[in-house]
Amino acid sequence: MKQLTILSTVFLSILMAFNTAAAQSQELNETKPYQTQPLIQDSLPLSQLDSLILINDSIAADRYNKNKSNMTILAAWAGVNIIQGSISATNATGSGVHFFKMNAYWNIANLGIASWGLIQLRKELTRKYTYPQNQLAQQKLEKILLLNSGLDLAYIATGFLLKENGDRLNNLKTTGYGNSLLLQGAFLLVFDLVQYGNHRRNGKILEGQLSKLQIHASGNGIGLRLPL
Repeated sequence: MKQLTILSTVFLSILMAFNTAAAQSQELNETKPYQTQPLIQDSLPLSQLDSLILINDSIAADRYNKNKSNMTILAAWAGVNIIQGSISATNATGSGVHFFKMNAYWNIANLGIASWGLIQLRKELTRKYTYPQNQLAQQKLEKILLLNSGLDLAYIATGFLLKENGDRLNNLKTTGYGNSLLLQGAFLLVFDLVQYGNHRRNGKILEGQLSKLQIHASGNGIGLRLPL
């Protein structure tokens, strides 16, 4: 449909920028290998292990940078849709009117999510993670992205149903809303899956660090050692 042309072009442009940013972030990570600080000199009580299982800030910093880039991209996508949708809805005809209106409405929510995400990220600037905290934050983020991907598929399925019913009943409003959900759901699905793939690499690094940890006993109690 011709009403998809402008946003589809913007969609592809943003995805290209998104993939370029991800590639640059990955290249930076490869040039700065993750390192782990020494955890224990000899041995310590188990109650102190959490405070001593410290990993280098690079993983937390990389997660922060990725999330900041992702929220910025989402805000840019939302802004384009709100502006384009508001303008085009006044000039479009047929189902296009409702298509552009829904794009604008939908992305008001996206803009709110992106803004809230960027505000929350400010709290991460000076935060220091122990290993368990970093692992928990990583797992939580990956689960959220998988959940979001499932919701994105539901948006796409709903879009197909609305479009089909709108075409069958000659209901321009339903058809326009269906086309909008198809576009927005497709963008969010790609967006969330690319995010998950990028963050999963950090998850694997954390899991690799965990496999290297060794618990040992000495005359003073139980300790934890990471071979360097």
